[in-house]
Amino acid sequence: MPRLRAMPPIVIPQHELAVFGQTWQRNGMCLSRTPPQSSGQLGNLIDYTVGHALAEMLGGIPTAKPNPRRLTPPMPNCVEIGPARIEGGIRHQNFDVAYRPTGFAPEGVRFAFDSKTLNDTKSVMKNWQNMVNDIATEAATVHSVYPDAVVGFIIAVPLPCISETRRNQMIAVFERLARRMNPADQHYQAEAIAFVLWHPKDGRISTEFPDPNSHIRIEKFSTLIERAYRNRFKSLPPHDRD
Repeated sequence: MPRLRAMPPIVIPQHELAVFGQTWQRNGMCLSRTPPQSSGQLGNLIDYTVGHALAEMLGGIPTAKPNPRRLTPPMPNCVEIGPARIEGGIRHQNFDVAYRPTGFAPEGVRFAFDSKTLNDTKSVMKNWQNMVNDIATEAATVHSVYPDAVVGFIIAVPLPCISETRRNQMIAVFERLARRMNPADQHYQAEAIAFVLWHPKDGRISTEFPDPNSHIRIEKFSTLIERAYRNRFKSLPPHDRD
C-alpha cells in the first residue's frame, strides 16, 4: 500500500500564465470562453497542477479522468481530475479534482477541489459575491455528508481587474471561509483556499496581495491540505501506517 508523502507546493508555471496574459491583453483585458487560452483552459491548468500534487502526496498514485455522470472513480485508488460528480447533502456537484478511494474507504470522499477564475473587471464586479456563495455551498454539500473530507479552492484573478477596495473585501471573505481545522467546524468553510492575483504582463503571481502571512497565499495551500489529510486519514487504508 502507498505511503503518504509530502505534498509538493502548488506552482502555476509563470511562462504558462504569461501566455494567458498575452491573450488577455489582445482581447481587451479579458479571457474568452473559447480556446486558445480560454478561461476554462486556465482553470484546467490549475486543476492539473493540484491533481498531480495530490497524487504525489498520496504515494505517487495514478491520475484519471472521471465519468461526470458516475458516482465512483474510473479505477481504484486514483486521483480524479474532473469533472467528478459528488452527491452531497445539498445537491450534486461536479468538482475539478477528487479523491475517493472506492474499495478502501467506506467513508467515501476524502478530497474535493474546485478552481474558480474571474478574468475581467466586469466579471469581478458582477460575479465575485456569487462565487463566494458557490464556494460556501460546495463546501457544505460535501461536508454535510462527508465531514472528514478535505475541501479546497483556488481563485485566480488578473490583478488589474480588481480595485483596492474589492481586493480587500475578497481577501477578508476568503480568509474567513478558509478556517476549517477539524470536522466539527462549520460545514460551509473550506480546509484551504488560495487567492491568486496574477500579472498579465509577465505571468507573475503577486507577492504583495494577499499579505505574505495570510493563510490564503498559494504557497500555503499544500501545507494546509496535507496537514488536514494526515490528521484525518494517515493510518487508514489504503495508506501504510506511518
